[in-house]
Amino acid sequence: MLPDKYKKYTYICFLLALFFSISSFAYADVIDAIRNKMTSASEEIKKIEKEIEKYEEELQEIGEQKKTLTTEVSRLNTSAKKLSADLNLTQSKIYNTNLTIDELELKIEEKEKKIEKNKKALVSSIRSIQLNDDTSLIEAMLTHTSLTDFWSNVDTLETFQNGLRINIQELHDLRAGLQNNKEDELAKRIELGNLSSSIQYQKQVVDYNKREKDKILSITKNEESKYQEYLNDAQARREEFERELSQLESELKIAIDPSSIPKVGKGILAWPLDKIIITQKFGTTAFSKTGAYNGKGHNGVDFGIPTGTPVKTAGSGVVQATGNTDESKGCYSYGKWVLIKHGTGLSTLYAHLSVIKVSPGQNVALGDVIAYSGNTGYSTGPHLHFTLYASQGVQVRKLGEVKAITNCGNVTMPIAPFEAYLNPLDYL
Repeated sequence: MLPDKYKKYTYICFLLALFFSISSFAYADVIDAIRNKMTSASEEIKKIEKEIEKYEEELQEIGEQKKTLTTEVSRLNTSAKKLSADLNLTQSKIYNTNLTIDELELKIEEKEKKIEKNKKALVSSIRSIQLNDDTSLIEAMLTHTSLTDFWSNVDTLETFQNGLRINIQELHDLRAGLQNNKEDELAKRIELGNLSSSIQYQKQVVDYNKREKDKILSITKNEESKYQEYLNDAQARREEFERELSQLESELKIAIDPSSIPKVGKGILAWPLDKIIITQKFGTTAFSKTGAYNGKGHNGVDFGIPTGTPVKTAGSGVVQATGNTDESKGCYSYGKWVLIKHGTGLSTLYAHLSVIKVSPGQNVALGDVIAYSGNTGYSTGPHLHFTLYASQGVQVRKLGEVKAITNCGNVTMPIAPFEAYLNPLDYL
């Protein structure tokens, strides 16, 4: 027969096992319900992503066709559908992220309660050991009727102590799991904030696309001949502006110290988009040979992307300036643009944007979304124009203060001498 203190050890073993094996059925049921909703939300997200892919393929096909009023209206209509799907995708991601946060909050609450219960059980167990650990080995042997009973109870004590060590480790694991859950929750809340912020900008892109369509229909009165006339006039004004800008930049006398910029190398800058489709490279290109840039080469790299695509920083830095050349009627240039000065002696320009998210003086990190792509300024279709400068050479000026530029005298934009333009592909 077991002495009372060994019965107590056996009883405590049972209690410890009970405390550490308890799973909250109430929590499990609620978490399962949340996970079922998350599964449905994930399926909806995949469905919307496939829908967006279909619209992107359609837009690419339209972009390869001859530019007519019919194809332009078709592009704008398809863009509207894609932008609507983009909004739905973001809203679905917000819903799914909220569900994930709900699940993490329940896990945190459950672990905190388990930790508290297990701490109390362990404290009680340790106190029981302390009350009985002053019994000597001889005294313990004398309380038993036989050595067999004595060694059997010693085994019980060892089992108890081993169980105690295991339960202490489980408590440690619970605390580690709790910390991980809290870190995951914080990350999801940051993600939720970013998604919620993007909604308002995506709605602005939807409005921009509608205004673009209304403008085209208003100018052309739905007549192809008027649309072609509009395109020809825009091209002529653009070429005239390029001639004056080229002359202006050729007169700029700014010495560029070669040591102020990094040596050519891949990965110095990051790609400004998630999906890369280059439609025109830097320098002498087939399009530049048509006289589009007044005999100069192309001063950046063009990426073909649908309207509303998130544009990201190619590196950390400070927003030096933003602008919109469309504010001056008849000025055909960059449209909406952002200039970022990096700490490496390089500056990057992002142009033809639909919506700008950042402001001058704002610090940005590598990969931050700073804008959404568009078709503003002089553009043959939605794309991102990406220019790289040696920071020493680029300056933001109101063109009329330097020279009376045709229809663009009131426009503020980056200008630089030819030697300050760098090939982005040498650094990406």
